[in-house]
Parts: sequence; C-alpha cells; structure tokens
Amino acid sequence: MKHLHIAAVLAAGLAIGSIAGVNAALPAPPAKTDAEKTAEAEKAAATKAKEAELNNKAIDKAVANYNKNKGVADPKATKASAASTSGKK
Repeated sequence: MKHLHIAAVLAAGLAIGSIAGVNAALPAPPAKTDAEKTAEAEKAAATKAKEAELNNKAIDKAVANYNKNKGVADPKATKASAASTSGKK
C-alpha cells in the first residue's frame, strides 16, 4: 500500500511539472539591429539572384534538350513535306 502511495505522488508531480513546463512563457528574443536587418536583406537578395540564375540555366538546358531530341522543324520544310504527303499534285 505504501508503494502505491509513492507511485501516485510521483505521477502527480510528473503531471504537474509537465503542465507547468508546457505553459511556461519564454523571454522575447532581442530586437534586431539595423546592421542585422541590412545583412539579412542582402543575404536574401543574393539568394534570390542565385536562384534566378539557376532557374535560367535549367530553362536553357531544357530548351537545348528539346531542340536536340525533338528538334524544331523548319517552317519551309514543313510546308513542302506536308504538300508532298497529302496526295495533291
């Protein structure tokens, strides 16, 4: 019986401690200085420029791959081949 009482007290203490820990308020982070804000903005601009460059490279690579594998037909050749295969004379 005594062991059950000890276990119940420990469980209640654990529950109260976890509830107190969840509801604890953390201190507010310090405000950013102008230098930190400027550095963060420059880093964001550099990242945006790099991503744009990589995106353009990927687009160029996709277009080159399309032109290599599928090919862009010459409009004059397309008209001539269509007329010759349509059966008209």
